[in-house]
Amino acid sequence: MPLTMKYSAKYNDALIALAAATQRPANIVNIAGDYAIRVDLEYNRYAIATNTRRGLSDDPDASGTWLVRFFQTDIDGASDQLLAEATRQWLVDAFDSALQHLEALGNKIAADADFGGISSSATQLPADVDRLDNQSRASADSRH
Repeated sequence: MPLTMKYSAKYNDALIALAAATQRPANIVNIAGDYAIRVDLEYNRYAIATNTRRGLSDDPDASGTWLVRFFQTDIDGASDQLLAEATRQWLVDAFDSALQHLEALGNKIAADADFGGISSSATQLPADVDRLDNQSRASADSRH
């Protein structure tokens, strides 16, 4: 783990992009001596992102492609099963494509939210705010 901080600084933009896309923390992890970006999901699932086939490059712009893979860990934690993968020029495009493959292969579960999508509660927020604002005004008017 001695290079975790180094890769965290070099890949800060990628960490932020994946955290925003998944709405979960993204971290640099050491996998068999190579480093990758990992996002833990529900039900023993996780995503790994690298910009080379083995791991993260010392130069974030070196390869020009990203590989994103979704895995599922067995309940006993003994092995990991590859569920889907995709390679694209941009990290978020690779993530979206891998997520589409996950769904196409029948491996998407209800807990795999529409990453990056606007939830129905977020679309109803302005109405709720207006309702609360109107209640506050009515309450203030009744006091006068």
